[in-house]
Amino acid sequence: MKIKVCGMKFPENIRQVAALQPDYLGLIFYPHSPRFVGYDPNKELTELRLPAKKVGVFVDKDFSTIKNIIQLYQFDAVQLHGNEPAETCAALRKSVEVIKAFGIDGNFDFNLLNNYEDKVDYFLFDTKTDVHGGSGKTFNWQVLQNYNLKTPFFISGGLNNENLAAVLKLKHPAFYGVDLNSGFETAPGLKDLEKLKEAFGLIRSPNAVLPSK
Repeated sequence: MKIKVCGMKFPENIRQVAALQPDYLGLIFYPHSPRFVGYDPNKELTELRLPAKKVGVFVDKDFSTIKNIIQLYQFDAVQLHGNEPAETCAALRKSVEVIKAFGIDGNFDFNLLNNYEDKVDYFLFDTKTDVHGGSGKTFNWQVLQNYNLKTPFFISGGLNNENLAAVLKLKHPAFYGVDLNSGFETAPGLKDLEKLKEAFGLIRSPNAVLPSK
């Protein structure tokens, strides 16, 4: 089970979280998010070299800007959280891993994912809201039983140490990882290390019966 910690913002906090050995660390480039790191290059952030894969998170940003930020921050992956077409995903995938996010509710049409099946590395299923993530709200994870493609997926949206054990019980062959964000913060972008340690311990428990890729 892979662990992605998203919405990172502060260099020292990023280093502390990286020491817990998550698989992915996400920085958000969406101006309406309280976890927005800014478009002006932050040298301390651009020069971070981490054992985790660094992910740049974008919402309907133009291709050239995304490519420039990938190069500047030396990102290993991008997460596209808007209405980006499959062709954009395929083009970016030539240089980085691509995570395509979708907001999920009870009426979500999983047929919408068909065009993305061979053009992304992972899907990320988040709670459908108007704020493109970071809402702190969960969705009904059982709706993911309607997903029948092969692309592995992350689950996001309102995860915390009170509900993490429940989501880990989801049985699905494509369930690849969890995305931890607002439920593990003391302030937007500032992650609570003790909460994350508890979560990491639960996810990585040898007694946990978890799906694997």
